[in-house]
Amino acid sequence: MSESGAKPGARLRGKDNDPTASATTETTQMKSTSDEGLIGKLGLLRGLQSRWRNWWVRGFSTLIMLLGFAIILYLGPPAVMVMAILIQTKCYQEIVEIGHSHYKKHQLPLFRTLQWYVLAVSNFFVHCETLRDHFQQFFEQEGILYLLIRHNRLISFMLYILGFVAFVLTLKKDFYMMQFVLFGWTHVALLILVSQCYLVIQNIFNGMIWMIAPAMMVICNDVMAYVFGFFFGRTSLIKLSPKKTWEGFIGGAFATILFGYFFSYVLCHFQYFICPVEFNPTTRGLVSGCEPSYLFIWTEYKVPQLVQGLFGLIGVSWPVIHTFPFQLHALVLATFSSVIAPFGGFFASGFKRAFNIKDFGDTIPGHGGLMDRFDCQLLMGCFTYVYIYSFARLPTPDRLLDQVFALSPDKQLHVYRILKESLTNQGLV
Repeated sequence: MSESGAKPGARLRGKDNDPTASATTETTQMKSTSDEGLIGKLGLLRGLQSRWRNWWVRGFSTLIMLLGFAIILYLGPPAVMVMAILIQTKCYQEIVEIGHSHYKKHQLPLFRTLQWYVLAVSNFFVHCETLRDHFQQFFEQEGILYLLIRHNRLISFMLYILGFVAFVLTLKKDFYMMQFVLFGWTHVALLILVSQCYLVIQNIFNGMIWMIAPAMMVICNDVMAYVFGFFFGRTSLIKLSPKKTWEGFIGGAFATILFGYFFSYVLCHFQYFICPVEFNPTTRGLVSGCEPSYLFIWTEYKVPQLVQGLFGLIGVSWPVIHTFPFQLHALVLATFSSVIAPFGGFFASGFKRAFNIKDFGDTIPGHGGLMDRFDCQLLMGCFTYVYIYSFARLPTPDRLLDQVFALSPDKQLHVYRILKESLTNQGLV
C-alpha cells in the first residue's frame, strides 16, 4: 500500500534537525504538483486542502487504472499474461533502483547489467515451464523452439551459471560486502516478483476468475480501507505505516467480504471467466469454453441447525440457501485479502522506511510506484495458487495426455496396452 509523498530517495527528515529540510520540502511540493497531473493543470484542484487534493488525485488515478484493467481483460488471457509480466518487470526496476541510487557512487562494474540479466534468465526459466506445460503440442511442430522449451532447465541453469561467474569476476576490492548485499537483494527481488508472476499466470490457466476475483478483492480492500480511514480513522493500526488505522482496516475487511461474495456471483455467470484457459491445436490459439464444473453450478445447501436457531430468535426461518460453490471459496479469498494481504503492504512500508524513502516510484499520481500498488497482490496471488491446488482443483487428464502425446509412437502404444490391460482387469472394458 502506498503512502503518498516524495520521490524515491527523498529522505524522511525533520525540519529542526536537518539543514536540507527546505530542499526536501521543495521536492515534496514538486511531487504533489506532478501528482495532480492533468487535473492540476486544468485548475480543478486549486484552492482545495492538501488532504482533499490527494483524495481526488488518488481517486482519478484509480478510475484510470480500473478502466485500463477492464480493457486488458477484454483483450483476452494473452493480454492479461503480458500485463502480469510487464508489471513484474516494472516492480523489479523500482526495487533494484533503490539499491542503485544508494550505491551508484561506488561505480560497481556491470552490476546493473547483471541484475537485468538474471531477471531475463529467471523469466526464461519459469515461462518456458508454462509453455511446456500448456503449449507442448504447438511447440512440437516448431523445431528449434521445441528444443529450447524441452531443454529449458539445462539452458536456464547454464545461463545463470554464466551470470554467476561474471559476478565473481567483477568483485571489487574494498566493496565485497556491498556487492554481496546487492547480490542477495537481487535474488530476493527475483524470488518475490518472478515466482509470484508465474503463479498468477498459472491461476489464469485455471480460469480467469481465479485471477480477476482475488485481484479485485485486494483492490476493493485497498480502496475501502482508505475511504473508511479517511473519514473515520482515529486509531493507529501499525507503527510501520502510521496512516493506517483500525477503522480503515475493519471497514475495509467488512466491505471486501461483501464485495467478494457478490462480485463472484456475477463472474460465475460467464464462461469467459469460469472456464480453464487451454491451447487449441486446431486454431493455434487459447480458448476458454467448457462445461461448467461443480464450482459454478447453482447449488442448494442446508443451513446448520445452530445458525437456523440464531435466526429463529429474530423470527426468521432460513433452512436452506442457494449459491454457487465458488462464492463460498470467495469468502475465504476475501477474508485473506482483507486480513493477511495488507501485511504485504506493511512489509513494503518497513522496506521503504529502512531506506528512508516515501514511495517506490512516482509512476501513478497520488499512489507512488507500481510496487506501491501491487505489494498486497503478491501475497494474494501466491495464496490463490496454493488454495486452488489444495481445495478447488479437480483431477484432469489433459496434462497427462499432453505428456503421453509427447512420447514416441512405440511408447504411446506401450502405454495404451498397459492401460487397456488395467481397465480389462477392472471390468471396465
